[in-house]
Amino acid sequence: MRMEEAPAGTVSEDDGAAYSYIARQPVVDRQQRIVGYELLSRASATATEAPTTHTRASDTALLFNALSNITAENLFGDKLAFLNVRLEDLDGEHFDIVYPGRIVLELPRAAGDAADAIAAALPAMQALRERGFRLSAGAFAAAGPYAAWLPLLSYVEIDVKALPAGVVPALLRRLGHLPDLKLLAVKVETVEAFREFHDAGFHLFQGFYFARPQTIGAKVFNPAFSTVLQLIDLVNKQADVPRIEEVLKRDPALSFKLLRYINSSGFGLMTEITSFRHAVMILGYKKLFRWLVLLMATTPGNSAASALARNAVTRGRMMELLSKDALGAEDADNAFVAGVFSMLDAMLGVPLDKALAEVTLAEPITLALTQRQGPYGPYLQIVEACERDNWDEIDLQISLLGLSSKRIALAHLEALAWAEQLGI
Repeated sequence: MRMEEAPAGTVSEDDGAAYSYIARQPVVDRQQRIVGYELLSRASATATEAPTTHTRASDTALLFNALSNITAENLFGDKLAFLNVRLEDLDGEHFDIVYPGRIVLELPRAAGDAADAIAAALPAMQALRERGFRLSAGAFAAAGPYAAWLPLLSYVEIDVKALPAGVVPALLRRLGHLPDLKLLAVKVETVEAFREFHDAGFHLFQGFYFARPQTIGAKVFNPAFSTVLQLIDLVNKQADVPRIEEVLKRDPALSFKLLRYINSSGFGLMTEITSFRHAVMILGYKKLFRWLVLLMATTPGNSAASALARNAVTRGRMMELLSKDALGAEDADNAFVAGVFSMLDAMLGVPLDKALAEVTLAEPITLALTQRQGPYGPYLQIVEACERDNWDEIDLQISLLGLSSKRIALAHLEALAWAEQLGI
């Protein structure tokens, strides 16, 4: 709606950690109910304007941060997300990682209203519409040169502060033959303006009268750059799913981002994904490859697995080893997830309940993480007790599970060796 609003990236704050920031401003209907949010770039928590540069890379960063860092749930939930785009980027692969049903792409005016640029955008616009995206454009779309665009648009956005007096009736007549087209009044700053354009028949509204943009941020939990590169190579070669899953297990940040992304409302699945293998199979090689490429583009090249990540991976591997015989292979996979995600609060620097709100996990995993109960809870208690060298607690748990002290010690050593072999 305002093309100077470029998409968000990540910044480093005083504590050395990286953060993503995106502002959102609601779009409301005639009853002032929120139907969507425009997503706007912010370079910091206190910034009120966006960076001036607007590129395909910055659009890619916005989408990736929205889905994999801040999450669709925190930004727009089950509402629409309005995103500024560039005409030359309408064929961008970054649109492949998002569920199109909730995305409105806001098209800019062609430079100089050039006929060739207007015509060149049509095939990509048609393809995006067929995939389920909605398209929006400014009042310029009502002008003659853009007549071919109008049937493909779902919204026309009108800057009411810049609208000359007496133009509205002519505008409504010009667009009235398109019954599915909705008029969105933007920069509505007073109750009088709202009433005027409400009475004129506008369908949607946005502006300071309803709410100013609200900035939402999240700490960016980066995976090891080398792991991302290795996965890209494996996916590009269409390696076996178990091999890809094996590499995913090495990096808690990577697995956390993947599960959070694929379970987000922005991805559009109607079923819960709780294991890495299931996530890989649902995504498929093509979409996983594109997601990994975008992840690589937003991951600092010098990022490395931290001591916390190493400890988390060791926990997961130890729980997987201890539970496999008693619970079976599928539950052992879930035990691994529980072990890795048991340190999310420390790795993300937020309370555990807030960290868990960002990712959908099976109930037994959540039960283990929050209460140390359920089928995986005792195994988590054992690995935590091993870290504290608390053998009284270990003896209690292994007596309940029918394990031996030797089995615990061997599993711990094997898990440590596994983490060492991974290079973490």
